[in-house]
Amino acid sequence: METDILKPKRKFSLVRALREDSAFQGIALISPTAIYMLILIILPMILVAVLSFMTRGTYGNVVYKFNFQNYVRLIDPIYLRILLYSLGVGLATMVFTILIGYPLAYFIARSPVRKRSLYLFLILLPFWTNFIIRIYAWIMILRTQGLLNTVLLNLGLIKVPLDILYTPAAVLIGMVYEFLPFMVLPLYTSLEKIENAQLEAAADLGARPLRAFLRVTLPLSVPGMIAGSILVFIPAMGMFVVPDLMGGAKTVLVGNVIRNQFLTSRDWPFGAAASMVLMILTLAFTLYYTRKAGFGEELLV
Repeated sequence: METDILKPKRKFSLVRALREDSAFQGIALISPTAIYMLILIILPMILVAVLSFMTRGTYGNVVYKFNFQNYVRLIDPIYLRILLYSLGVGLATMVFTILIGYPLAYFIARSPVRKRSLYLFLILLPFWTNFIIRIYAWIMILRTQGLLNTVLLNLGLIKVPLDILYTPAAVLIGMVYEFLPFMVLPLYTSLEKIENAQLEAAADLGARPLRAFLRVTLPLSVPGMIAGSILVFIPAMGMFVVPDLMGGAKTVLVGNVIRNQFLTSRDWPFGAAASMVLMILTLAFTLYYTRKAGFGEELLV
């Protein structure tokens, strides 16, 4: 009995035990992110997926009756052409943002450290202005009596104003302008991490600047290129504002079809089905692209 009294009593604390439990700590850290994804990403996707199998009512209301025809309608040649054209516009936007963004990101990464913040600030400065206002600024530049044609006519480079606005070329210009920062920033992040010692080592081994760029700089920047490609391609596929304002009725992307079904035609089930197909296409492209490229690991070997 005395021995029991002399032994120190261990106080059991549930809170203390949970704090020491690594599994509980992991759950506590993941919970906010999981709740955010559940409410704002997973549940809306489930709702859209369920809605895509419903039926449109007579007056545009949703009738909760299973209908697979929403997906069958997308096989129509008209919608297939729109899907393929949207895919082409997304790929073209991605390619042009790489061609323009890579030299720009390389220039910023190789600039003096004190100037890099200024250059990055200038890259992000357009985001301080409303997107619609920036698109209308491009309309003022590209129209027949716009800034571009006025300058070219005054310089004598052209005799007739260029008909650029409300063409696929104008849509591509607007898309590249809008998504260029999304390519420059990931590329800059990859290029900025490349140390000068690596390039100096390549030069010591006899590599000329072009060869050093192809064998050292380019492979090390591939992860940023892949990240930028994904950030550009996915939203470009679903963009509808730029085609509406700069393409007129001549350019229709799948994003325009989805918007029209929800806001004009009031056919929410068909719009939801088109949204699901668009999401599946972008996911398939992303998986294929990342698996083939391997995020640049194969080029770094």
